[in-house]
Amino acid sequence: MNKDDVKSIAQKSKHAGLLLGAAGTVKKDAALQFMSEGLRERSTFIMEANAVDVAAAKKQGFQSAFIDRLTITEKTLKSMIDSIHEVKALKDPVGEITKAWTRPNGLLVGRMRIPLGVVLMIYESRPNVTADASALCIKSGNAVILKGGSEAINSNRAIVSILAEALKKAGLPPEALQFIDTPDKEVLYEFLKQDELIDLVIPRGGEELIRAVAEHSRIPVLKHYKGICHVFVDADADIPMAQRICFNAKVQRPGVCNAMETMLVHKDIAGQFLPDMIDIYRKAGVEIRGCEKTRAILPDMRPATEQDWFTEYLDLILSVRVVDSLDQAIEHINHYGSHHTDSIVTKNVEHSMRFFREVDSSTVLVNASTRFSDGFQLGLGAEIGISTSKLHAFGPMGLEELTAQKFVVMGNGQVRE
Repeated sequence: MNKDDVKSIAQKSKHAGLLLGAAGTVKKDAALQFMSEGLRERSTFIMEANAVDVAAAKKQGFQSAFIDRLTITEKTLKSMIDSIHEVKALKDPVGEITKAWTRPNGLLVGRMRIPLGVVLMIYESRPNVTADASALCIKSGNAVILKGGSEAINSNRAIVSILAEALKKAGLPPEALQFIDTPDKEVLYEFLKQDELIDLVIPRGGEELIRAVAEHSRIPVLKHYKGICHVFVDADADIPMAQRICFNAKVQRPGVCNAMETMLVHKDIAGQFLPDMIDIYRKAGVEIRGCEKTRAILPDMRPATEQDWFTEYLDLILSVRVVDSLDQAIEHINHYGSHHTDSIVTKNVEHSMRFFREVDSSTVLVNASTRFSDGFQLGLGAEIGISTSKLHAFGPMGLEELTAQKFVVMGNGQVRE
């Protein structure tokens, strides 16, 4: 694929995006229905393609967390189909007037949601992203160019072929969904130069990938580098609740960006909470790295270093720190965290509200696991990514985050004096 091929793909996407943006909800929902049906009817085809990718990844010695993200199980496929149905059921944001007001001269001024245009989606290992991103972009009227990782090439080819056919069946331009079928980085970097044709880049994957995309892109990039998530067990936390939340946040799926990496515990509850909690973790195979105060309670653990507080393990490893106060917990999170997801377990309403207000993260929870920081779980239907920068979205991105707003003005002959 050369520079001319790249530009041609981007131009086709731009044209298809204009057509898709003007398409009504009925056609877009029909495409989503055909997508879900196609995935269900051709599930064997998808899973056979995925098996080839998984076998190759195992042969190359990829870690278990990577293999987990790559693998399409029956549960994964059902989740992909369910996500498309969720997106289909959501209100179409395109054309919505979000606000309107009348000026003294009689002009009626409003703001209308419109598609962004063309989204370049760059991601690693997770073939379910192919379906989620496609569904969200189609419903929000955006063309999408998909660049999956080479490790999932067969899975993505299979899924894209089904989704593109669904667009044609619904009478929508198949060029609204295009797939970069080459692992060549130079081709990707050429796409990142197409700032006149592509409107937004969303990378999902490891920190190295995201930093490389941000470095080479002339196009705005929505990104998050790390998911260093915390749970703070406050002094008056319900201990059984805290145990359930902390266990789920670390162990349920440790290789994902919304898994807890550091557990903070108030000093007044640490002696009561930590021994049983650490025992539960160890039985689940979790390696604990503790601060000095934690090790004073439980000496037989590895000391936590300064670097541990900055580390996204994506594994069954947990840093633990005993803190003196809510203030110190918030200070720790804002200093060492990644603006991703953080939770407090407490019965204190005032502490809950302060945590909401003062923790500078895109998703903040009270008495719930960090694992809920996910577009599907939060009712967005699916997510195309999570942004830890505040322009133009913050947190899990769904349909509304894939739109911009333009001003629409209705007059009856006014002219400016």
